[in-house]
Amino acid sequence: MTLKSSTVDDLDLRLLAALEINARASFSRLGTVLGVSDQTVARRYRRLCAEAGLRVVAVRDAHRLGQDQWMLRVRCAPDSAQTISEALARRPDTAWIGLASGGTEIVCMTRPRSPGDHDELLLGKLPRTPSVVEIRAHQLLHRYFGGPTGWLAKFTILTDDQIAALRPHPEPGPGPVHIDREDEPLVKALERDGRAAYPELQRATGRSESAVKRRLSALLASGALYIDIEYHSEALGYPRAAVLWITTAPGDLESVGEALSTHPEIAYASATAGPCNIVVTAVAKDTAGLYAYLSGPLGRLSGVRHVEATPFLRRVKQITYQQPGR
Repeated sequence: MTLKSSTVDDLDLRLLAALEINARASFSRLGTVLGVSDQTVARRYRRLCAEAGLRVVAVRDAHRLGQDQWMLRVRCAPDSAQTISEALARRPDTAWIGLASGGTEIVCMTRPRSPGDHDELLLGKLPRTPSVVEIRAHQLLHRYFGGPTGWLAKFTILTDDQIAALRPHPEPGPGPVHIDREDEPLVKALERDGRAAYPELQRATGRSESAVKRRLSALLASGALYIDIEYHSEALGYPRAAVLWITTAPGDLESVGEALSTHPEIAYASATAGPCNIVVTAVAKDTAGLYAYLSGPLGRLSGVRHVEATPFLRRVKQITYQQPGR
């Protein structure tokens, strides 16, 4: 796979890859690493925001925090799928929402922060929603790829020296991970804008700038929080996406999951409970590219017994959601 399109050039790709590693790096630091001026970085950044949907946001790592995550498959009447998907997208505990199966199915990841949130969605709102025909909830058990590790990391866009110069902190260790109640104003400000400057974070939290810096560094170093980027994959030449529901023998689960995590077509991979035991998000240039992956690298993978592909008709939400017309 290669990353090439008429929307972004080589510098745009290197900037996206750099932001994936350290999205809070200053424009001057990014410019130094990429070999261009900070004015050029700022100009390219603004253009990517306007034309490629680039956004920088903080994400609570449910995996590190020990919180449950679920992949939902909501089958509904076609004339209601759009309305239901937009209602789900407005919830702060959802991500990666897409219309699939010709517009009769919604695929959605939910990250409830408490059992009450989970019960309210799965046992309350969705079952009582008109036109919802069926709900399948698959609990995510183990992440093979995704989260703080971005998709662009699979491509040799930056050199090892550039990556080392950008990496903001060591990899999270095995210690305890938590977000305190006092951290909420800081985390919420960063969930709105992951590049918010320290004076802005100081105003949002009421803490001193030095205290904000220390706490943010601690949250990032623990892995409880990471700064992520979202963008339109079609801007990179990959407009097609699909969720693949994969079944393996129990003894092959780990090896298949680890192998899938290395495939450049895979943007996310997790072990899951339910009828299948692995769920992945695959991206492709077109329908032929999706077929080539299914019949090629995935089809040749030892241990795979069954695959159900659910192509996205349209993505409704990645990490954040902007209502249509805004």
